[in-house]
Amino acid sequence: MLSLITASEEYDVQIHRITQTKGIMLLTDNEIEKMAQIAQENKIELFLSVGPRASYDTSATAKTPEGSRIAYRLRGYDNLVYAIEDVKRAISFGIRGILVYDEGLLYILNEMRFNGELPKDIHFKISAHAGHGNPASAKLLENLGANSFNPVRDLQILMLAAIRDTINIPLDIHTENPKSSGGFIRHYEVPDMIKKAAPLHLKTGGSVAGTHAWDTTDKQACERAKQLSLVQNIINRYYSEAKCSKKGPKDLAIPVNK
Repeated sequence: MLSLITASEEYDVQIHRITQTKGIMLLTDNEIEKMAQIAQENKIELFLSVGPRASYDTSATAKTPEGSRIAYRLRGYDNLVYAIEDVKRAISFGIRGILVYDEGLLYILNEMRFNGELPKDIHFKISAHAGHGNPASAKLLENLGANSFNPVRDLQILMLAAIRDTINIPLDIHTENPKSSGGFIRHYEVPDMIKKAAPLHLKTGGSVAGTHAWDTTDKQACERAKQLSLVQNIINRYYSEAKCSKKGPKDLAIPVNK
């Protein structure tokens, strides 16, 4: 995280949010505290992902070729409770960004937020691993309490535009991907992504990793910053009118259906 921030300063590009997908339960208290401190000092939104998931559970289905359909979702009541406890632990260290994979968990967390059992300023971001890619699904997630939404990675520009026409929350859109999720790089499409789908966050640097590797090295972090500079160059060249928001956590919590 420090290497990424340092490299971004060298390339003169802004990072608004950083997401760690290993899972809260696999991070020590000290690691969470340090990451939260780094994020606060650099005015960056930090998102930690919910740890419990079928791929960490005793599920045999999650290990099969078809298991990807459930691999990041939760199995049974106990795992739902474990996931809530995972979120509460992160919050206790000042984390206000949570990456969520399961729609049922999102519903419960939003209810807890509305009822004051979780901070009002906590931000729930839905991962692309949840597998949503159409306007109706996007609207459903917004109604369940999502504050930002990452659709599946390969949506065409008009598909993204249709989702934007349906929801008010920001989108998180991959500009590139590891080989394990397609390996495609969409840098030249970014200006149109902004025109058709803003407000959005551009998720950049994934192509540096061959797979969804969770333990990024210092070298890979610097390479990700370079990818970010390449995307910024494309924006400057082909859509210089695009406006980048100021860095810093924002109160984007939107308790709904009440």
